[in-house]
Amino acid sequence: MNRYPLWKYAIILVALLVAVIYTLPNFFGEAPAVQVSAAKVTAKVTADTETRVRNALQGAGIGTDQIALEDDGSVRARFDSPDDQLKARDAIERALNPDAADPAYVVALNLVSRSPAWLASLHARPMYLGLDLRGGVHFMLQVDMRAAITNNLDSQASDLRQTLREKEIRHGGINRDGDSIVVRARDEATQNAVREVIAERLPEMNVAPGGTGGEPTLVATFKPEALKRVQEKALEQNISTLKNRVNALGVSEPVIQRQGIDRIVVQLPGVQDTTRAKAILGRTATLEMRMVDESAEGRAAERNAGPVPFGSERFLTREGIPVIVKREVVVTGDNLTDAQPGFDSQNQKPKVDLELDARGGKIVRDVSSKNLQKRMAIILFEKGKGEVLTAPQIQGELGTRFQISGAMSITEANDLALLLRAGALAAPMEIIEERTIGPSLGADQIAQGFHSVAWGFVAIVIFMCLYYAMFGVFSSVALAFNLLLLVAILSMLQATLTLPGMAAMALALGMAIDANVLINERIREELREGATPQMAIHTGYNRAWATILDSNVTTLIAGVALLTFGSGPIRGFAVVHCIGILTSMFSAVFFSRGLVNLWYGRKKRLQAVSIGTVWKPAGGEGKPAAVAAAMADFSGNAN
Repeated sequence: MNRYPLWKYAIILVALLVAVIYTLPNFFGEAPAVQVSAAKVTAKVTADTETRVRNALQGAGIGTDQIALEDDGSVRARFDSPDDQLKARDAIERALNPDAADPAYVVALNLVSRSPAWLASLHARPMYLGLDLRGGVHFMLQVDMRAAITNNLDSQASDLRQTLREKEIRHGGINRDGDSIVVRARDEATQNAVREVIAERLPEMNVAPGGTGGEPTLVATFKPEALKRVQEKALEQNISTLKNRVNALGVSEPVIQRQGIDRIVVQLPGVQDTTRAKAILGRTATLEMRMVDESAEGRAAERNAGPVPFGSERFLTREGIPVIVKREVVVTGDNLTDAQPGFDSQNQKPKVDLELDARGGKIVRDVSSKNLQKRMAIILFEKGKGEVLTAPQIQGELGTRFQISGAMSITEANDLALLLRAGALAAPMEIIEERTIGPSLGADQIAQGFHSVAWGFVAIVIFMCLYYAMFGVFSSVALAFNLLLLVAILSMLQATLTLPGMAAMALALGMAIDANVLINERIREELREGATPQMAIHTGYNRAWATILDSNVTTLIAGVALLTFGSGPIRGFAVVHCIGILTSMFSAVFFSRGLVNLWYGRKKRLQAVSIGTVWKPAGGEGKPAAVAAAMADFSGNAN
């Protein structure tokens, strides 16, 4: 009746083992470290980079606890003190980035766990602590509004050029000149036709005649309100892109908000990998597809035998080979809907599969069909500098799906896909302020938070042991297991623990012990009604389960509502609250019953259980009397 099969005890042992293993890293603390990662998609962090870091530290006379090339493509060096950490960062920065204006690597301060290697091999990592507890990273980024306006004008000029082509309106050329679009018209009739198209397709622009003689022109400029909308849209799109990138980093409870007309504040609480965050947020990777200039002048410029033709630009590949491309952009990252890394089926080299929206696909289809056997360059722009990823020859008509391949590694393909998939930036951004917020303020709060949870746990244990005797001990052990399991799950999820999360943890303890109180009182009720101890245990757990389930489900609904509609600290509270409800149901019912069955289930003729004071009507008069003392056993045969 009150015996668990072996497989149930196996589940309990596995859960206990997992809880202990994944909770342990939280007790080892963290060590100051310096982390080196690539600042560009085309830069590589290899074993050679690790050797350069090691040599730089040895040359500066700085000792290190550990230095290793990590699986995520970074080099981490761990130190004894923050002073060594700061000196090491300066030494590594000088060694790896001789050109401070164009750094190839990001060298940043970091904190790494002191957990043993065997725990790290099991991917057991400590919980992150929030900005209010541990500190974190604060970035302020400035959006280049001039570039946003320029990109928008280039896009409008491209659309206007395509529209005039579709309407078969012959013109002398369309160019962007500063903050305006200049259309050269052949005659007055063409000028009027172009004016009508601009009024229809580009209502946000003012149109005025330009030029002082010769060929007539039209000059289109943004209306003031339209210009403001362009800037607002650029800021909103960049904020949205940053949110996508932060989500891709797996950061919990980030703060991304606008400040002023052209600045964005990003706060990443509890981030360990600050280098990765800075690299992803600070990189303004955007994609452009342009046709290669196949003219004689363009080919001569590629051989460095002549100047770059008017209307074209010169970019380099990773190998330093020049490619002359036309200024006219075919499509940009705005038209990109998806980017996934993979391997080329023909040569098994890493690639990135791209998917365009309907508008971008139509443009690429039209351009490719008219330029067969010509080259189209795919250019990646990072921090204002363009690099040709590949410039393949168009072998057939392209559509909404195609691929980028070339001399790239698996890591580079993954990083490139992440940057492109996270969204295109409407304008480049630059990190103008970076602050690492120390945990000095949070140290007292951490201590107070842990003390509150610890003293609350001790108080509950004392009360339960005094009031429910041996069953109170079972309940206390189950409560400890619940806390262990909750911390382990939060650590496995790499959740960020904040002060509201600590409050939710304390609340979870109270809710978990409430379930044990219900069970113990049910067992007492069965004993008062004259049931045998074994039957009282069996019936008490079965009848208490329905009540426990109902109460926890209703509380879980409230927690899910907070998680769905809340933000910031509220979501941090809701995450711990919801996980705590689930762990409390497992520990209070399944785990505690396993302990009771293990202790009492093997006794076939159980005469008494230690469950504290049991009250029972005396002499049939309906008046309550104490049948046993608080710590005495209750005999199931008592009348």
